[in-house]
Amino acid sequence: MRQAFVIPVYNHGDTLGSVVGALAQYKLPILVIDDGNDQANKDCIAAAAREYNDVTVIVNKRNRGKGYSVCRAVKEARKMGITHLFQIDADGQHDTKSACKEFLEASKANPNALICGCPQFDSSLPAARAKAKKISNAWTEFVALSKGKIPDSMCGYRIYPVEAFYKICKSAWIDSHMGFDSEILVRLIWAGVPVIYKNVRVTYPVGGKSNFRVVRDNIHISFMFARLTVGMCLRFPWLMARKIKQRRQEEAR
Repeated sequence: MRQAFVIPVYNHGDTLGSVVGALAQYKLPILVIDDGNDQANKDCIAAAAREYNDVTVIVNKRNRGKGYSVCRAVKEARKMGITHLFQIDADGQHDTKSACKEFLEASKANPNALICGCPQFDSSLPAARAKAKKISNAWTEFVALSKGKIPDSMCGYRIYPVEAFYKICKSAWIDSHMGFDSEILVRLIWAGVPVIYKNVRVTYPVGGKSNFRVVRDNIHISFMFARLTVGMCLRFPWLMARKIKQRRQEEAR
């Protein structure tokens, strides 16, 4: 097993240094995706790369979105012999210092699984964001046929088994923007990848930047769930047969 981090960066160059600094102690490769940033953010990315030897910067010539960036990182990671890729947002909202080691150890103990963050929010969570998460979780559970089993579908703090992710990249079109986290979760569940949820504290800092664009991203998310609903219907007999088999195996234990 060879683990690494991936950090997609768009307009969060000013917080990247502290995130990379918290990860440097693990002595693992850190793939930073410059997703078409302006010069000020590029300068911050370059500064982090100079300060920490483990950082590799991958540049998108224009802004392509988080989903596109992580998919590209998975392809690059596979070429580098990396087997597990730890996705972390660049905005510094996740409590990386206390949760990171636990997530890495869980991945080592469960190499075939997706280790997925379950955010523990404080009072800084905006009401609109909380409502959006509830809607997204409900839709994700529906299309994944996993009612009551997905505590959070949008968390950007998770460790992917690279080979399973790569196979999906080759065979499916994945949302390139804000629908990405939910879609790749569903497609990994469809592929039979086990999902292990672990808690991570999340804080929304005062004055923090958001890359969410109401019109564009709501269109992306709506289209994404429409596609997944069609995909679920086409896979329904097979998915149900697998669920019944798993239930019988659990009852027999």
